Amino acid sequence: MDLLLALLDDFRPTAINDIDNGVIAYFVTAGVRDDALAQLGAYELVDVTAEDVPDENWAERSQAALTPVTVGRLTIAPPWTVNDALRASVPGPIIVILPSMGFGTGHHASTRLCLELLQRVPLQNKRVLDIGTGSGVLAIAARVLGAASVVGIDFDPDAITNARENLELNAISEGVRFAESDIQAHAGGSTVAYDLILANLTGSLLQREADAIAKLAAPGAHLIVS
Repeated sequence: MDLLLALLDDFRPTAINDIDNGVIAYFVTAGVRDDALAQLGAYELVDVTAEDVPDENWAERSQAALTPVTVGRLTIAPPWTVNDALRASVPGPIIVILPSMGFGTGHHASTRLCLELLQRVPLQNKRVLDIGTGSGVLAIAARVLGAASVVGIDFDPDAITNARENLELNAISEGVRFAESDIQAHAGGSTVAYDLILANLTGSLLQREADAIAKLAAPGAHLIVS
């Protein structure tokens, strides 16, 4: 399974769901999916099939029963759970995240770990970059915790749409910008050196893009990767 996941990761799936005796991998385009299919077929590791699925909010449907998650002094909550009782019961700010096409509802261990570490670094007057922003949860959290400016990038246009929706849900009108871009493009076109870089991605992608990520960091910057 580890080898299978490593091979799939080379094709940048938008999601991977566990099923009995295997996985379902989702891709942005049929072309990328078919390339992954051919690669896996060449190795003869597993039986693979391809299927077209509607471009719909599969994540929203699968996450409809999500409940609030509290990490440190932050609580991540779907909008339908936010009420006076929740506000009275949590230790600090509530970040509203609508489950949709972007990864990051606070329930995955990697997101929670990033949120925990984010609360340990100085953020006042800092410039933050969130690579692979997904739902925008880490970018929004950085701004809520006091960052001066935050940029969130993602190569998936659906994720950027979701991130901007979540920005509006949290009534944040300035200090956060989301852009459709990948790491290489942003590193090549950015004139900003960031004080904190967040990258909640896959291990192999972090290894491939390590040099580009490093180029975006200001001297003495903090780096939180997962």
